Amino acid sequence: MRIISGIFKGKKILEPKDNKTRPLKDLTKESIFNIIKHSNKFSVNLEKANVLDLFSGVGSFGIECLSRGVKKVIFVENYSSVLTVLKKNLYNLKNISNFEIIEKNIFEDKSVFEFDLKFDLIFLDPPYKTKNLEKIFIEIKNLKILNKNGIIILHRHKKEKDFFPTNFSILDEKKYGISKIIFISI
Repeated sequence: MRIISGIFKGKKILEPKDNKTRPLKDLTKESIFNIIKHSNKFSVNLEKANVLDLFSGVGSFGIECLSRGVKKVIFVENYSSVLTVLKKNLYNLKNISNFEIIEKNIFEDKSVFEFDLKFDLIFLDPPYKTKNLEKIFIEIKNLKILNKNGIIILHRHKKEKDFFPTNFSILDEKKYGISKIIFISI
């Protein structure tokens, strides 16, 4: 795994030693950023964007955002085995301080969603078997942490059927191997 573009282009991203974490593949990540940049279905200016990376894992998506010059990335992860790798990946970037790591369980600690800022991109990459994502979407909506023109990007297994609360719209959906990426707005 590597950083695809930006100031850290080509830099290797460390991967976890166990198989419980499923890092975002480079091809899928590159496709996501191409869609963000070229889609006429939504408009996100990465240089002005605040990004929330939920279920961050090793930080592949958020680190790519940092490399491409976003304002800030908040990583949320609670799996201790992968947190060590996430921290190493971030500290290996050197001279980058526009990020924060929150070490909390998204489903058990509502304070995860208490922010002083709104987000232009919210990336969710939960374990494939995770259910009840609707709870997270409701928190995002109720706490109004997504900017008006912001988007939510969800990485799921291609066969997974997710249900979104009222007012959430699927803007685009793409399949890559066994996974799919869903672009969502409120």
